[in-house]
Amino acid sequence: MPAATTRRSAERDPGAPPREALAGSVERVTFHSPETGFCVLKIKARGKRDLVALVGHAPAVAAGEWITATGAWVSDRTHGLQFRADTLACTPPTGEEGIARYLASGQMRGIGPEIARRLVRAFGADTFAVIEAEPHRLTEVPGIGPTRAARLVAAWAEHRVVREIMIFLHAHGVGTARAVRIYKTYGAESVAVMTEDPYRLARDVRGIGFRTADAIATKLGLPPTAPARLRAGIAYALQAAMDDGHCALPVPDLVTRAADLLGVEPGLARTALVEELGGDTVVADAIGGETHVFLRGLHAAERAIAERLIALDEAPLPWGEIAAGPALAAIAAETGKTLSPSQAQAVHTVLCAKVAVITGGPGVGKTSTLDALLRVLDTVEAQVLLAAPTGRAAKRMSEQTGREAKTLHRLLEVDPSRGGFQRSEHNPLSCDLLVVDEASMIDVPLMNALTRALPRHAALWLVGDVDQLPSVGPGQVLADVIASGRVAVARLTEVFRQAAESRIIVNAHRIKEGRMPQGSPDPSGDFFVVGIDDPDAGAEKLVEIVTRRIPRRFGLDPVRDVQVLCPMTRGALGSRNLNHALQQVLNPQPAASVERFGWRFAPGDRVIVGQNDYDREVFNGDLGVVLRIDPEEGALVAGFDGREVTWPFDELDALAPAYAITIHKAQGSEYPAVVIPVALQHYTMLARNLLYTGVTRGKRLVVLVAQSRAVGIAVRGGAMRPRFTKLREWLSQGVIR
Repeated sequence: MPAATTRRSAERDPGAPPREALAGSVERVTFHSPETGFCVLKIKARGKRDLVALVGHAPAVAAGEWITATGAWVSDRTHGLQFRADTLACTPPTGEEGIARYLASGQMRGIGPEIARRLVRAFGADTFAVIEAEPHRLTEVPGIGPTRAARLVAAWAEHRVVREIMIFLHAHGVGTARAVRIYKTYGAESVAVMTEDPYRLARDVRGIGFRTADAIATKLGLPPTAPARLRAGIAYALQAAMDDGHCALPVPDLVTRAADLLGVEPGLARTALVEELGGDTVVADAIGGETHVFLRGLHAAERAIAERLIALDEAPLPWGEIAAGPALAAIAAETGKTLSPSQAQAVHTVLCAKVAVITGGPGVGKTSTLDALLRVLDTVEAQVLLAAPTGRAAKRMSEQTGREAKTLHRLLEVDPSRGGFQRSEHNPLSCDLLVVDEASMIDVPLMNALTRALPRHAALWLVGDVDQLPSVGPGQVLADVIASGRVAVARLTEVFRQAAESRIIVNAHRIKEGRMPQGSPDPSGDFFVVGIDDPDAGAEKLVEIVTRRIPRRFGLDPVRDVQVLCPMTRGALGSRNLNHALQQVLNPQPAASVERFGWRFAPGDRVIVGQNDYDREVFNGDLGVVLRIDPEEGALVAGFDGREVTWPFDELDALAPAYAITIHKAQGSEYPAVVIPVALQHYTMLARNLLYTGVTRGKRLVVLVAQSRAVGIAVRGGAMRPRFTKLREWLSQGVIR
């Protein structure tokens, strides 16, 4: 059986109970998850009269084994006193009774209680030695023939390999939760992979980044200037740049970032870059005449997107020529709604285009224009698919059009086994037209998958507000497509009278034009600016506004209806601090809770997903609500649009409370009310498109809790820092080099 260890990656809470040691034999395995290693055991512990409940991780565990653990005693509200193990090591039993129980536990294929007893009667305490060194003797036992003996020997050999791997991982500082993931990824090759190139872990294993791989490499004795470490640092610096939205970095920027990350001289980083350019991981290319370095996959993805969009645009229209004027007149007679001249022109532009963009701010009629276009296509029986990047955006698109709309991930049919999609050029979508709303949210990897799945004859219309923030992931697809001049673009700019009555919409356009927003003079209005001087006092005021003032004046539920949107995570008015503060007021004394990775999670808490998870079919930015905490199985269950999703406790680094989230994470969503802190401590993030995106998330109410000077900086600051991408350039060229 394997040895196993668990070590939390989060920092230990100073107020946590003291760590102790525990040793004893496993009397019963109450629960064990082969996928995550989480287990609940009943232990006959040394020095304890009654059986002890132990909660921890082990890739495999069986009754009869001897365990040693370190951890802390905790009092669970449902299950009473438990020993929660940070490290857990299991070894096979040595006594005859323990051996018999272990063999009968189901860990050894084909061995039940009766065969286990026969084996122990025949070989006693030497049973394991016989299995390993004299397997031919197993057939001496009645009921064990050659086939069963071979299965038993193979099972023991597999367990021995797992045990050796886990001992190795433990010795090099890898906790059990991560060790299980490593073993699931590499199997018997785990030790070889870690020894030869520990940095592969950061590339291949979810939850292991460069820092963890680097710590393992240090324990293995790899020096700081080792070529493998330097080259891995180059790739990691580019991956970190993806978090800032870049598809590439100029060479000087990359060298500086990598040198800082690795703690080495820039010259060493530059040499490593030259060596890495000769491999399969990165590639150099020019953007605007300056050499940039890309991760090879992103470079190929941007290029492929450009090639496919050009090919789509050059193919014939699937519905032929349509007389838009008479069609719009017939629709106006049927619906009683007449398009404005600018909307009618947009319909003409888009109907004649194979690839087109409809863009504009709030209140300019994007929805009514799209509705008219779809009604026109109904007359020629075109097969249309509607999609959006997030579930909330897809639901809103369905409500606005009266037609089914799916998330892009559901449309492309997630394939968890490969971490990608089932739809591709080999299994394309069936449609004449795909319309994608909230297109500013689409990043390069998703656009690559989307264009792969579109058949050549189909048209693609992208609908979105290009003045909003670009995607959370790498790239700025919508902006690059528009700026390339390669495809048809319909810009809607006229704010209609009904929309102009909303102070939210008026101020959104003021911000976009570089002018200061103005609060509503009417106490029952929809836009307010609450001035603050000090961020700490501002945080207290914001909590009061969310939890008391808004519910009292507007009748909105502070958990369900009000969303705090922050420019950044850090600081008194950052999402991290505000989440803690709001949780203490809105969910102060839950019946059950779990603390992991610096957060407390409890039923009723709003949570947000921080990474794409194809197995669970939840994606970065998805919002849900904690439904229940299950200490027995060590799992949290959250609801996402009526669907229950489960996380083991030690995978809760994928979630965070969502009473306050960043504006970036709110893209594609709308909320009845949004409260936005804007302070000078957010200086590095203050930009016009950031504030504009935040304001346009509110449907009924927007409140800025702000320092006036900070709002001025954001409004005058223009867009956020440009992203390094090549899609615009490739589309503009029209011919791919």
